[in-house]
Amino acid sequence: MFQLLLAIIYLAFISLGLPDALLGSAWPVMYEELQVPISYAGIISMIIAVGTVVSSLLSDRMTRSFGTGKVTAVSVFATAAALFGFSVSHSFWLLCLWAVPYGLGAGSVDASLNNYVALHYASRHMSWLHCMWGVGASVGPYVMGFALNGGYGWNKGYLWIAILQMILTGILLFSLPLWKGRAKDTDSDEKDEASKPLSLKQIVGIAGAKEVMVTFFCYCALEQTAGLWASSYLVMHRGIASETAAGFAAWFYVGITVGRALSGFVTMKLSDTQMIRLGFGIILSGLIFLFLPFGMATSFIGLILIGLGCAPVYPCIIHSTPAHFGSDKSQAVIGVQMASAYVGTCLMPPLFGLIANHISVSLFPVYLTAILILMTVMHELLLKRCADA
Repeated sequence: MFQLLLAIIYLAFISLGLPDALLGSAWPVMYEELQVPISYAGIISMIIAVGTVVSSLLSDRMTRSFGTGKVTAVSVFATAAALFGFSVSHSFWLLCLWAVPYGLGAGSVDASLNNYVALHYASRHMSWLHCMWGVGASVGPYVMGFALNGGYGWNKGYLWIAILQMILTGILLFSLPLWKGRAKDTDSDEKDEASKPLSLKQIVGIAGAKEVMVTFFCYCALEQTAGLWASSYLVMHRGIASETAAGFAAWFYVGITVGRALSGFVTMKLSDTQMIRLGFGIILSGLIFLFLPFGMATSFIGLILIGLGCAPVYPCIIHSTPAHFGSDKSQAVIGVQMASAYVGTCLMPPLFGLIANHISVSLFPVYLTAILILMTVMHELLLKRCADA
């Protein structure tokens, strides 16, 4: 039963990834149909990100009240309802409205399941769990690309993903009895953690906390900017057809997915720090390919490499938190890390939208490179601060 529950959790993370790349894949078609500036994708992205920040901050209270299983099922249902709302919307402001439950649902699933797996399963499952997110994030753009190529329109692509989310909601509802077997252990763990809660000021004051917050901010800024704007960059700067660009952008998430599947095995040989540094190096190689002016081939390779490089960074930073800060502070620090990650998601993709609108979309690889440099510097400072503490 314990392993069956793990399979259900993996399935839930697939559902978390399914909607993440849809907006970026469909936006080159959506903004023209909606007759809004290209930068408006950043507004929708920001609303979704704000929702994830709010729901992740509330996730601890919600999980204590209702349990991880119920919170997960309701959150996936909220996301499915939002996707259905996207599928029947034909104005930008309706999309903004439906973006609210879109974000609220995603944040609760992410925070609750990461914590549950950290408490009850071996560390290798953290990489494989996020690999399952990548499976969903890779499938989403392909579904959207099929809808666009087949002449069904972007609304139909959202509808198909909404139907998949509703099926997953049903599976999660039927799985609720499986979560109860772990309820007593979870409650006990949570009571111990809650005995000496740390304030935000206390958490930020921990040696290395500010550095890890900026590192997480940069990681999600890079990943989400790449996912949201890759298609638009390929269409508007490289001259690639929108349908082809949607498929190319999907390979960024394929890179993340394959990379996280492999990371689960590689972590048995390399430390978290080595994995993170390796990821940074692969991201840099992918950016170099994006800079090369040789057409579709280098852009394709570049996006795959950036995805492969992103793969180990997020799960390995989470997994290294107890080693850096101590098991007694790790839960508090992880909560702030995830909040910082969502703030990066909220602010940085819209900022590039403004750059693309008012300067040039060709600055896409320059923007990502600047984020990578800051992330690398902050991670090295994190290691130094924690070693000196």
